[in-house]
Amino acid sequence: MRGQGIEGARRKGVRTTKADPAAARHPDLVNRDFTAIAPNQLWVTDLTYVPTWAGVAYICSITDVYSRMIVGWRVAPHMRTEMVLDGIEMARWSRGTTITGLRCHSDAGSQFTSLRYGERLAEIGATLSIRTVADSYDNALSGYYKAELIRGPVRSTPWKSVEDVELATLGWVHWHKTARLHGYLGDVPPAEFETTFYATHGSDQTLVEIP
Repeated sequence: MRGQGIEGARRKGVRTTKADPAAARHPDLVNRDFTAIAPNQLWVTDLTYVPTWAGVAYICSITDVYSRMIVGWRVAPHMRTEMVLDGIEMARWSRGTTITGLRCHSDAGSQFTSLRYGERLAEIGATLSIRTVADSYDNALSGYYKAELIRGPVRSTPWKSVEDVELATLGWVHWHKTARLHGYLGDVPPAEFETTFYATHGSDQTLVEIP
């Protein structure tokens, strides 16, 4: 390409991964092995953004790798640590206050390397895992959010406000958990996949429906 004078297109956008050089670096406990044999073994946390007429909407999502269930999420006009903690609180409410053996995997953004984030995970028994810098493979699990909702086939106009994105995300998350068919799960929704798991293994885990 250089010899032919061709240069790839460069996308301009908001950086959501801003590493804190002073923060201690946690190890990558996943190493691209995004597999789990039961719920609450591996969560993947991601932070993305959506431009609107009234400003930028930032979206934090927490996905259970086993079932692709979105266990927590938050939409906010900022990307401070508070929004990530709100997503963790939603996950705690739906999954339990103590989850032994859980790994929570994220990028090296300052929100995920902050002391408060690490303390919140420790409260529920989770271990923090930080992915390799510039490793975009980890985003694959949450990438369809933008493809299906934000830039969906029926979307022809820009989003008006952060509140509009939040309301639409609320409906999409419910549809994703209860109606979206996942080939990875044998063409059933995440909620049905987890219900089958707990019925088969005789667990008394109660699935809580998150709005």
